[in-house]
Amino acid sequence: MKKLITLVLSVVFIFTMFIGCGNSNKDAKDSNMNSLERVKKSGKLTMGLDDSYPPMEFRDSQNNLVGFDIDLGKEIAKKLGVKPEFTITDFNGIILSLKSSKFDMILSTLSMTEKRQKEVLFTEPYIVGGQIIAVKKGNTSITKAEDLKGKLVGYQLGSTSENAARKIEGIKNLKSYDKVTEAFHDLSLGRIEAIIVDGQVGGYYMKKDGGDYTILKEKLTKEPVGIGFKKEDKELRDAVQKAIDELKKEGTLSKLSIKWFGYDIYKE
Repeated sequence: MKKLITLVLSVVFIFTMFIGCGNSNKDAKDSNMNSLERVKKSGKLTMGLDDSYPPMEFRDSQNNLVGFDIDLGKEIAKKLGVKPEFTITDFNGIILSLKSSKFDMILSTLSMTEKRQKEVLFTEPYIVGGQIIAVKKGNTSITKAEDLKGKLVGYQLGSTSENAARKIEGIKNLKSYDKVTEAFHDLSLGRIEAIIVDGQVGGYYMKKDGGDYTILKEKLTKEPVGIGFKKEDKELRDAVQKAIDELKKEGTLSKLSIKWFGYDIYKE
């Protein structure tokens, strides 16, 4: 009986070792794939974003994920022959999540700052945005950046809006928000007196809410926006860049711009 048990255990051990070696070989083969090959094999392109930044990425009244970047992400995935998959994450930690491989790329209105370019591999800019000042309609006490002295001003945490706001001297207090939608809500209620925000976002709210807000003519910054990848994922970045170039040439980006911004930002 002991010999029989020993023989059975030996067979089980050998079988387990065989399976283990098979998995190890598979894992080794997968690890040798570059970023584009891994995406192609998985059949999906995963994109990290913060779903509270209209009109770029946000939830509609039916809680559907919509926006310029969402449509762009779907078009890019189609070009690569894979399915799009969106992963929701807080913008403040989005680069850390990318580095932790929670998704393949960041498609979340990511401004290409010098600091971020040290951490992230970017495509060429697909939008050139910039920070502006939004106030509640009827507020005539703020007409330029200098008028923010002594005022309570809001911005989205982790965004370049904070950098622009901190360069303005004399602001009484800066209030951070996890989501830009919360900042606009407080502005509408008079809890803050102004918001520093991306121009496309400010324009969307002014159009959406029937003129409840006023956008000042002064632009605080000019910011190129790109899609971000891990530094080593050059093959995937290059494939996505090729897709963007084709979408621009075909006129798809112009159509998306008119759909979400009301005008063609790609028109020469």
